[in-house]
Amino acid sequence: MKQLNRINTGFTQLNPIKVLQFGEGNFLRAFVDFAFQELNDKINFNAGIAVVQPIETGMINILNDQDGLYTLFLKGLSKGKEIQEKKLITNLVKGINPYTQYSDYLDLAKEPELSFIISNTTESGIAYDANDKLDSQPPSSFPAKLTVFLYERFKHFKGDPNKGLTIIPCELINNNATTLKEIILTYCQDWKLEENFSKWILEHNSFHNTLVDRIVPGYPRAEIEMYNQQLDYTDNLIVTAESFFLWVIEGGEDLKNKLPFHKTNLDVKIVDDMQPYRTRKVRILNGAHTAMVPFSIMYGSKTVKEAIDDSFIGEMVNQIMFNEINETIAMDKAELNSYAEEVLDRFRNPFIKHNLSSIALNSISKFKVRVLPSLTGFIEKYNQLPVYLTFSFAALIRFYQGEWKNEKLPVDDNTEIVDFFNQLWKSNNLNEVVNKTLSNLDFWETDLREINGLSEALVIALQEIEENGIEKGFLNFKSKIS
Repeated sequence: MKQLNRINTGFTQLNPIKVLQFGEGNFLRAFVDFAFQELNDKINFNAGIAVVQPIETGMINILNDQDGLYTLFLKGLSKGKEIQEKKLITNLVKGINPYTQYSDYLDLAKEPELSFIISNTTESGIAYDANDKLDSQPPSSFPAKLTVFLYERFKHFKGDPNKGLTIIPCELINNNATTLKEIILTYCQDWKLEENFSKWILEHNSFHNTLVDRIVPGYPRAEIEMYNQQLDYTDNLIVTAESFFLWVIEGGEDLKNKLPFHKTNLDVKIVDDMQPYRTRKVRILNGAHTAMVPFSIMYGSKTVKEAIDDSFIGEMVNQIMFNEINETIAMDKAELNSYAEEVLDRFRNPFIKHNLSSIALNSISKFKVRVLPSLTGFIEKYNQLPVYLTFSFAALIRFYQGEWKNEKLPVDDNTEIVDFFNQLWKSNNLNEVVNKTLSNLDFWETDLREINGLSEALVIALQEIEENGIEKGFLNFKSKIS
């Protein structure tokens, strides 16, 4: 079978680079790159994408081996109708690893038609690192890398106001673009860059907060032969996703003119305020995902669908969504419940094998953003702990112990967090484990020991998990604190 590349497929004509994308992972390829492909196909947008690997290890080499080409499989249900679509994505024209190709990375700043910056470097990616310097090659953090890039562009085009960029981060943190801009301006001060550069950033570049919504299981490793049989070429970057698509971007008419998604069938909403959409999605869909992962994996489930279809875990997730998360969101209850039902249908998508282990990446930062506001919001509203979310929190802490029933758990987080829990769990003292976890300001930015009853409840839950497992442990825990 032929290898997937531009010569073998005939896609040798490259679009000019209009988009710089930080991140080469499954989500961006199944969401943003797909969206720009739709613009290219439907209205001849003629946008090429240059992809930058944001961390030292990644998939840029594999991407370049296939000349940026890969196959996206979309599958889902919509109002009872089965949707299955296969699409070859052709708009990625260059992949750069700044850790080995730093000068090539800076050269991208000189691209005359470059208009957009897109990123998805996970929730922990938009962060300030005081160790980053202008002459680091490259700086460690994504915001510092972007500051260096923008400064190179500013210098090359001599501060031309027409060479500013539209910056659209997709990281799942609130006010992602606003936060990114603030960190960039901090680096401008730290590095003592000229005032005209900061002025150019503020006046001639635009930053747009976003919300992204699509479940992307990624590479279908367990079913790869079935997918390979649908292709007449070898593709090492197959990505699977649900058919559902929603992209909410804060902006006005200017952005609608720059990104004419209204001329496609994609659900891209360019709005003045995306907060209602964000709260609903992050807490219900992402919150349920993150909350269910630890206890579902330790219960024995492998995929989201398997977990939701199980009578015990399915009921746990239902209770979390409808009776705890939805109770904390200041929106119409019928609308929230309708969205939650839709989310459950998406979780049950029979075409998508969404491994729980793949959702476990960076679970601590995800829990802080996606779940903790519901937990604390419930306490503020009812002056009592939410039983299911509290148990989920305990399961998260136990998950980071790293092993369960003599099997390794798929803990996947930065080295500092993994090392913290490795050392902490050596104590075998649940009170110490809970208190040191709750008081870790690097995790939560606040001391969670101050929440009345939380420490004690987590210790009880952890004792039950250790002694009785997930199902019996939860039932005992519920009877003790209810």
